Amino acid sequence: MQDLLKKVEASSLREEPLEFEIGDTVDVHTLIQEGDKQRIQIFSGVIIARRGSGTRENFTVRRIVAGEGVERIFPVNSPKIAKLDVKRHGRVRRAKLYYLRDRVGKATRLTERRAKKDEE
Repeated sequence: MQDLLKKVEASSLREEPLEFEIGDTVDVHTLIQEGDKQRIQIFSGVIIARRGSGTRENFTVRRIVAGEGVERIFPVNSPKIAKLDVKRHGRVRRAKLYYLRDRVGKATRLTERRAKKDEE
């Protein structure tokens, strides 16, 4: 049964997977359909969580708008995501950054991670 599920899911996966990590500050370019028109809307924020696997994999992006925290969950393999730009790499020591929800102002900033040798 597992082999059958893997074959079915393989057809729905992205050809070029999105490359990001927890703590990265990203711009998510989302396709928005309005009637017969299509446009791209950008959601900027910090990736605080990643969960699931295969076609069910999601990631959560958090940002502050007018002093209020806004979180949005995106499916990794969604065709609605046009592209994902990584602006900064944050240095983190855990997989879920839910503690950022309790922080305000400059305390929400993460220190920048130095580039690895293989990324250069």
